[in-house]
Amino acid sequence: MLFHLALLTRCGTLAVLGQNEAGVVLLRSFDWNDGLFDVTWSENNENVLITCSGDGSLQIWDITKTKGPLQVYKEHTLEAYSVDWSQTRGEQLVVSGSWDQTAKLWDPAVGKSLCTFKGHEGVIYSTIWSPHIPGCFASASGDQTLRIWDVKTPGVKLVIPAHQAEVLSCDWCKYDENLLVTGAVDCSLKGWDLRNIRQPVFVLLGHTYAIRRVKFSPFHATILASCSYDFTVRFWDFSKPNPLLETVEHHTEFTCGLDLSLHNRGQVVDCAWDELVKIYTPSCLAVPV
Repeated sequence: MLFHLALLTRCGTLAVLGQNEAGVVLLRSFDWNDGLFDVTWSENNENVLITCSGDGSLQIWDITKTKGPLQVYKEHTLEAYSVDWSQTRGEQLVVSGSWDQTAKLWDPAVGKSLCTFKGHEGVIYSTIWSPHIPGCFASASGDQTLRIWDVKTPGVKLVIPAHQAEVLSCDWCKYDENLLVTGAVDCSLKGWDLRNIRQPVFVLLGHTYAIRRVKFSPFHATILASCSYDFTVRFWDFSKPNPLLETVEHHTEFTCGLDLSLHNRGQVVDCAWDELVKIYTPSCLAVPV
């Protein structure tokens, strides 16, 4: 099996896909009683993942089991919209973000949250761990801000007024611990250097509707990808004078999911409201950059 891929549906289905010589196959599916909004794989067990849902709960699943979930955490009072498993060594921590305007810290081995982070004045759409700094995560919100948090302290570490619109997604550069990117309803992507937040270090324009998700490349220090409600996925190199590398338009509905493979260089997966999943290598990533 070349890879495992987890997909979610608004009707509450978790589908786990695998790729082998015959192509992409459905390995397992699980049903939940509310829409599932985000998923994160365990960093210490390749068969375990966590989803979050519209009823405010998080669910732990084991794809080797026929039924599940193994455990359910329900503390958020509104939709749990984002969940991420820490990738730094020496810690097994999960962070979730909710429409109740809070982020919560979890240890999957403990049956309740370890801490609740308050400060956002709008719904939280995205929470993501720093791949460099243990215990540090970022959150993006409808209050137009990007915020940086440290699990060792209860208050917010840094508030960045990132856009004059709801911020729907953020990601941390894999090659620079001080660099993040945000994507917003104003159709723009902005890069932020945590050492100087007075203005963005880059602004990428081209999308014509809200940007739903943004991801830095795990193989290229200056390349990122974004997907939008304009049906497109776009690839950018923010170091170039003309940063837009490629636009992919192979969906007929809002493009809402996007990720780049950590194992297969240049491989991308995206999905949309047209109920299609596309796995491909865009031409701009097919050759060394």
